[in-house]
Amino acid sequence: MTLARKESGRACLTSFITYYTFNYFIGGILQHFGSRFGVDVYESGVLGLTEIGGVLTLDTNLVGAILCASLAVWIHNKYYDKELPNMLQIFRGTPLVVIILFPITIVAAIITVIVWPIIQSGIYSMQVFMVNSGVLGVWFFTFLERILIPTGLHHFIYGPVFYGPVAVDGGTINYWIQNLPEFAASTEKLSVLFPQGGLMLTGMGKVFGATGAGIAIYMTAKEENRKKVLGLIVPAVATAVLTGITEPIEFTFLFVAPLLFALHAVLSATMASIAFLFGLSGNFQTGLIDFIFQNWLPLGANHFGTYIMQIIIGLSFTAIYVILFKTLILKFDYPTPGRGDNEIKLTTKKDYKQNKQSIDKDLAREYLDALGGSSNIESITNCATRLRVKVKDTSLVADDNKFKEIGASGVVRAKDNLQVIVGLRVSQVRGEIENLMNSQKHSIH
Repeated sequence: MTLARKESGRACLTSFITYYTFNYFIGGILQHFGSRFGVDVYESGVLGLTEIGGVLTLDTNLVGAILCASLAVWIHNKYYDKELPNMLQIFRGTPLVVIILFPITIVAAIITVIVWPIIQSGIYSMQVFMVNSGVLGVWFFTFLERILIPTGLHHFIYGPVFYGPVAVDGGTINYWIQNLPEFAASTEKLSVLFPQGGLMLTGMGKVFGATGAGIAIYMTAKEENRKKVLGLIVPAVATAVLTGITEPIEFTFLFVAPLLFALHAVLSATMASIAFLFGLSGNFQTGLIDFIFQNWLPLGANHFGTYIMQIIIGLSFTAIYVILFKTLILKFDYPTPGRGDNEIKLTTKKDYKQNKQSIDKDLAREYLDALGGSSNIESITNCATRLRVKVKDTSLVADDNKFKEIGASGVVRAKDNLQVIVGLRVSQVRGEIENLMNSQKHSIH
């Protein structure tokens, strides 16, 4: 509900009502007219159907939830505080939003039962291919999971596999943890014991690939800038290696060199596929912490040979990353950190020793100025690493270089909506920006 500009709690309630109503309408349509929309059998357990809130409906997974939440927040933002005649004041606020949403939800449900079974069939075919195609399936899955990161659609690739029933009931992560003792006691290849675990080798690119990319960026920086670049690359690579959060390092080169990001997706997929070919399987979808505690330590006694081969493959690909990234950066003269005229402002060791709150306030003030000031901001929220801002006048917003000078990894622009990649301290920065906006508002009054 971070997109709601006001009364986010009520927007959340409206989204819940909309989602439940949406599925209720779909269930009613399928119960009476299912055969006309490609759903011949309307009963529990049929592929493509699921029960939500006691209602048997189409399994739209995250897509249906996102659709309903988007519709609800859109209407909520437009009509929540709409003025009504005195005799209709009882309907002001959430009741009015729900009333407006009711016919929209009916239309959305009708469109969904027409379109979604076709989409569902395509998704299912692709998922079956990835799960049952061995090495090729691992490559295709890992490639899509990486290449779709800039769009945010990578969640639709890994979510149903890691947490849903596509590969195994309950998701691959849950299945792996539940069966760890059995896997640890066996001397059979891990890829034979749990072939679906090959889809969780996406962390190979995060640990070994991010390291290689970081080394290449450092090596290609100008000599006089290398110390500053090192201050940027080390924490970004460490974050990716330890936790599997790759945005800080990937967004460092994504916007200035999309070809490098595409190469990164190809190399990550190839690395995971080769590791699977050599018998690797398991919960390797995040970073080194999970590598150690959910794989190497509990299973090392009987599978140390596979893990040694994993490290050899990983380090080999780190070297490949360094060679290819360095070659392409120099050949195409990509303005990666330390090479362009507009250098990224990096925080020194001395800065880190200062009070963190003071740093956040300084960053917030600079970002607020770059966004055109508090009067130019219509709404501001954040996700794990990005500020999500809607501005009133895009001409008042600074160019990307200004944001990079402040410390951002990049800026995604879509008309009056901006996503500023700040990093892991984004929530603190957003909080300070809101404090600045509130203080300026009070000073005006």
